[in-house]
Parts: sequence; C-alpha cells; structure tokens
Amino acid sequence: MSPRVGRVERTTKETSVLVEINLDGSGKVDVATGVGFYDHMLDQLGRHGLFDLTVKTEGDLHIDTHHTIEDTALALGAAFKQALGDKVGIYRFGNCTVPLDESLAQVTVDLSGRPYLIHTEPENMAPMIGTYDTTMTRHIFESFVAQAQVALHIHVPYGRNAHHIVECQFKALARALRYASERDPRAAGILPSTKGAL
Repeated sequence: MSPRVGRVERTTKETSVLVEINLDGSGKVDVATGVGFYDHMLDQLGRHGLFDLTVKTEGDLHIDTHHTIEDTALALGAAFKQALGDKVGIYRFGNCTVPLDESLAQVTVDLSGRPYLIHTEPENMAPMIGTYDTTMTRHIFESFVAQAQVALHIHVPYGRNAHHIVECQFKALARALRYASERDPRAAGILPSTKGAL
C-alpha cells in the first residue's frame, strides 16, 4: 500500500510554514518553529504517533509567538487531513490516557470529518513555559481540529507542573491519532461510517 503523506505550505504576511507528514512512518521528526517548547511538543507528536513529521516555520516572533504557533497548527491539521485520504479501512476512533509524573491526560479522537473540540485542563497554570504561552495549548488544538476536521476530546483532570500538563496532552494525542488512523486488517476496503462518507 502506498504511504499516506500530506504536504502543506502556508504563507501569510505573518508566517511561512511548511508541514510534511507520513502517517505510516517511524517517528522521524525534523521540527523548527523558533519556539523551543512548541518544537518539543511537536517532536512528541511525531515520535509517539510514529508519524514522520517535518515542520519548518518562520514567523513574526519579534511581535510574539501567537501567529507562529497558530499557523503551524493550521498547516499541521491540513496536512494530517490530506494524508488520511479517503479514510477507507482505518479504525477511525482512538483514545489514550497518558500520565506524566503528577499530571494525567485523557484523549479521545474521532476522524469523523466534523471538527469539534472539548478541552479541559487545570486552572491557574503557570502562564509561560520559556517563550511558550500556556493559553495557546487550547488554541493549537482548536486550529488543528478546524483543518483536520476531527472531533477531539482532551481532559486533564489533574496536574501541577505546566510543562507536564501540556506534554502529557501531546503524548496522548499522538497515540490516539496513531490508533485512529491505523489501517484495520479486518476492515480492508471498508469506510468506517454508516453515512457512506467521512
């Protein structure tokens, strides 16, 4: 079977983004956005999802990190959707619970073709992790969901350290996306929808 790959280039007055993803990869990652912690999270996404992932972003970091983070997430979502193709033979649903020391993330995804996000995490988190604004975590997922057209539920019932709280979300998302997008050997040639379309 041919590899499922997506490639998206997105250029605006604020950013220039290139994202390439291979859903059937081995977790090889090459990421550079200029936002160190965000690079770390995208690295987790590729490695734990076993996606080969390339992300190259140049943004207006002299203003702040918002546009760089947002536009990268939009391009990532579009590339993921492109790589999924017709979705024939995939599992469609995936979930994973990941602990990281004192923090826990529960992620469930439906590659439904309908964008929807539920996201909860502990209140009063530290506002920054390096140059990464922790309020951007939800916006990353909003942007990804809008372009990937998936339903995504993320719940962090508890956690104390902001780094751990965010990182366990990306690790759990990676695994959930991996499980949902994998080909089901018992459903070869079958679209996993009673509607006839995803």
